[in-house]
Amino acid sequence: MSLKDSSILWSETRDWLERRDVHSVFYGRLTGRASRARLALRAGLAGKARRAFLASLACLAAASLTLAACGYQFRVEGAGPTVGGGAAAAKVNAPRLQIADFENMTLEPNIELRYTTYARREFSQSSGARVVAAGEPADLILKGKIVGVALPTINFSLQGTFEGRVTVTVMATVEEAKSRKKIWTQNIAASSEFFMTDDLQFNRVLQTRALEQAGRLVAADLALRFQNFMDLRDRPAQAPAPASGTPNDTPQAGKPGANGMQGK
Repeated sequence: MSLKDSSILWSETRDWLERRDVHSVFYGRLTGRASRARLALRAGLAGKARRAFLASLACLAAASLTLAACGYQFRVEGAGPTVGGGAAAAKVNAPRLQIADFENMTLEPNIELRYTTYARREFSQSSGARVVAAGEPADLILKGKIVGVALPTINFSLQGTFEGRVTVTVMATVEEAKSRKKIWTQNIAASSEFFMTDDLQFNRVLQTRALEQAGRLVAADLALRFQNFMDLRDRPAQAPAPASGTPNDTPQAGKPGANGMQGK
């Protein structure tokens, strides 16, 4: 390489390095300005949001003081609504109902305690009566018997069983606490389905859950029917309409007719 060629190459390299440095400095300045602009924008938005929040708090405080000074008060009387269908307000003259422990006449163990709990819960929420604990004075006593548990298969094939059903039958009676007179009797049946697998232990768990679901359905049905019974019982009796045996213009014996003459 000649000296002239070396001088030209060095000149071009120096020009390229100068252009790169200028570009780096210019890009760095632009990047720094953009970063500072973003930071300033964020700070401004945060300040505006903080000022708006403080202004809202000040308005709420001023409104509260104004209402308090004017004598306005917000007050809620009664139990109020309950999420999920809470207990309804009991009647003033609602009879006191005591629910005895259910009797288990089947081979399924330990289901009578759960069914008793379900019945007390449902009757406390909607039955037209006020449920009291055992040992307290009561006007009515509810007794229940679990008389049947059926486990039919509803979906099966040659390879095995895939789905089963639990059907529970419960007989309930309500009697007066003093006279022991039965005033209400019901036989309720409810069903619940469950899937079956190859694991026998897991199938037993699913069957127990289906038994519990059927017990909840039975308790809800009993409470609803007893409420309807109490509503019909408390409804005042209507006077029977007079029987129309003869036309209005036909004179009856001993009474004057339309023309003033007495019937024979």
